[in-house]
Amino acid sequence: MKIAILKGIYASNVADFVQSPPVNREPVIMETGLSSGYLRPAPGIVGMATLEGPDRGGINWNGTCYRVVGTKLVTVGLGGGTAVLGDVGSGGQCWFDYSFDRLAIGSGGRLYYWDGSTLSQVTDPDLGVALDGIWIDGYFMMTDGEYLIVTELNNPSAIDPLKYGSSEEDPDPVLGLIKVRGEVYALNRYTIENFANAGSTGFPFVRNSGALIPYGAVGTHAKAAFLQTFAFVGSARGEALGVYLAGSGDASKISDRFVDDELARLTSAQAAAIICEARVDADEQRFMVHLPDKTLVYYATASQKTQDRVWAIFASGEAADEAYRGRNGVYAYGKFIVGDADGNIGYIDRSVSRHFGDIAGRRIDTALIYNEAGRGIINAIELTGLPGRAPIGSEPRIFMSWTIDGVSWSQERVISAGRAGDKAIRMQWRPNVRFNQWIGLRFREADDGQQVFARLDAAIQPLGA
Repeated sequence: MKIAILKGIYASNVADFVQSPPVNREPVIMETGLSSGYLRPAPGIVGMATLEGPDRGGINWNGTCYRVVGTKLVTVGLGGGTAVLGDVGSGGQCWFDYSFDRLAIGSGGRLYYWDGSTLSQVTDPDLGVALDGIWIDGYFMMTDGEYLIVTELNNPSAIDPLKYGSSEEDPDPVLGLIKVRGEVYALNRYTIENFANAGSTGFPFVRNSGALIPYGAVGTHAKAAFLQTFAFVGSARGEALGVYLAGSGDASKISDRFVDDELARLTSAQAAAIICEARVDADEQRFMVHLPDKTLVYYATASQKTQDRVWAIFASGEAADEAYRGRNGVYAYGKFIVGDADGNIGYIDRSVSRHFGDIAGRRIDTALIYNEAGRGIINAIELTGLPGRAPIGSEPRIFMSWTIDGVSWSQERVISAGRAGDKAIRMQWRPNVRFNQWIGLRFREADDGQQVFARLDAAIQPLGA
């Protein structure tokens, strides 16, 4: 019997079935002859440098990776060398954008410019609190939560208070800004409004009421450019949180029930602190939702091919129970450079599985095995794919357990996944476990292995009633 492994199922204590996406494994939809899709290890993180304070975001400007770590604006070079450019003060997540001649950094509600040689702060009192900002058509545009504020064309450090704009469709606060195809989207809590440059006197941008999106973002950084538009975490008024892809005057939901349940567990403060980012790499386009204890990853290409919403979980720690450490990805020097809350800077690398030198566990659950309501014994289980992919000197292992109620799991049984070069090994178990109606399987790893899983088969002996 062939058993599905791309998305698992288990049960909760409140009498409900729960989806179980793969943890630190990426679904790839491709016909291999073994199956129509497989699970490869999620890429690891190779450390480059360690600085003081948490990583607070970054950007690629003129071919150089700029980041804010702690209170410092720094550059990160190709080989990991860093240089401190100046101090932007404390605060949470930073925002970045650039014009032709300067880089803008938003830190703790303050606005700074780096012109290639000097770091300066905009001190015009009419600026207010720069919660978020973008550059568009020669202006830097910011929001203070109530107004849209633009700088002067001939002086990016000056603000005219007569040139304030507003997002007026709904009295909800403005939480963020994003630019798509030369137009501005003001992300309010329950609505998203579109603005285009009309060259007007006063505030130069005009609201397009026909492009209003009746959903809003939950936080300033809960959005990212994605699939030639943008995706965000938020909701309409009176609705629970979800993940949406913005369209023309509407938004389509891309989150599934598992993701919605994870968002529902957050406190208001945790939800407002969600950070999203998009990473396009080779054959996949990912939208990442960073939560306090994990990162939820949406796979656009896989979802399109399967006509289903495909998600996975990224996490750090040997038990994969810690916040994912590879955040704030900046594509520079041909790779994604990321940082963590401890000031570690590194890059994403598919050839390793560790996160900054530490083991990151992996886990998959299967779909439930149902023997047509009959009892049975699982005599043998075999994972088929690419074993024997491991660093020299290590021997990866796979732990298998099972559940007959969806809540409690059996003692684990372990096999070798093959030493380096042992590519002919078969990943087999002979559990001889009996079930009366249905059974679910779990496979766990916590090592440097790079084995790929393409299919799972079970030999089941039916039993009489």
